[in-house]
Amino acid sequence: MPKKMWFLIIGMLVNNTGGSFLWPLNAIYIHDHLGKSLVIAGVALTLNSAAGVIGNLVGGFLFDRLGGYRAIMIGITCTIISIGCLTLWHGWPQYIWFLTLLGFSNGIVFPSMFAMAGAAWPEGGRRAFNAIYLSQNVGVAVGPALAGIVASYSFNYLFVINLVMFLIFFVIALTTYKGLVDGEDSEKPRSVLSESQPIHNRASLYALLTVCVSMMLVWLAYSQWSATISSYTQQLGLTLKEYSLLWTINGLLIVLGQPLIAPLVRRWENKVKHQLVFGIAIVLVSFVIVRYAEDFTMFAIAMVVLTLGEMFFWPAVPLIANRLAPKGKQGFYQGIVNSAATTGRMIGPLLGGILVETYSFTLMITFMVGVLALAIIPSVLYDRPLKKQVATTK
Repeated sequence: MPKKMWFLIIGMLVNNTGGSFLWPLNAIYIHDHLGKSLVIAGVALTLNSAAGVIGNLVGGFLFDRLGGYRAIMIGITCTIISIGCLTLWHGWPQYIWFLTLLGFSNGIVFPSMFAMAGAAWPEGGRRAFNAIYLSQNVGVAVGPALAGIVASYSFNYLFVINLVMFLIFFVIALTTYKGLVDGEDSEKPRSVLSESQPIHNRASLYALLTVCVSMMLVWLAYSQWSATISSYTQQLGLTLKEYSLLWTINGLLIVLGQPLIAPLVRRWENKVKHQLVFGIAIVLVSFVIVRYAEDFTMFAIAMVVLTLGEMFFWPAVPLIANRLAPKGKQGFYQGIVNSAATTGRMIGPLLGGILVETYSFTLMITFMVGVLALAIIPSVLYDRPLKKQVATTK
């Protein structure tokens, strides 16, 4: 792995450690501490994610126009302003205002991080995006573990620690990211079908949008873990520390479980579709387990299964985007991918909250199982525009 990849990995680790102090506990804070309903909590998280969709597209645009360094510096500066305001004013309705601004500013950062990873280590393929994915989840392992302990004393400390971590990320980006990628922050794209036949037209964009439908649907279901499932665990008597421990299990397994999935990943290295479908199927199984979970052990088992599924699915999508992107459009394509994920996170909490309060938690989980089954279809069909394009050029 190139040395410059480590700067990106460390930066993403610090950024996600800070962010994960807050995001898993948002619904709990809004519902339990601010006294709002799950629907209102869902609205707040929806606004946060909606702003993130815009932020992702803006971030991708800034990457292509200004380069990764400037795009990230703009994003992290806005993030520090957002979390600084949230640290000072986190009552209602100020909480929802600054949480929305935080979604936008943090959304600017992520497309550039993934696009820079692809440009910094183009020969790494899936490994470049998997490295960023791993660093994200080490942060998810560390952040919630500490957040549960800190929140048991006072939620106010969470905002302060979050601000400090973003300040550290600002210093890392300021001192190491300038000139990280030589020349243009891009590299000649590679086709998902053939390394020697890049496709730079509508077919590649249609293929990307199709796989992004799967990304959105999977995130719609996945987001329930930080929204309705988090509140449900509290109703069953799980403590904040136990709920935070579930995310620690998630992050640690993603790191420690890499050797377990490595043989299958190597076998499917050039079969990205297999990784997508298999990952979604495993995530679906985890929601079936949640349907019957009543104690910490069952939720922990569900989290282990969920994590195994996401380890196959998440890194594959930015890899596809990088291979499909025309030269100079890597940021835009990664922005679309992150926007799809954020759209799922935007719709998920609100839809889940409505289903739980109108019907029941059981019906909501059953609905999400159906959503995940539906998500398999675009993953199977996404490369059809590419195959048609190849067939017509022969």
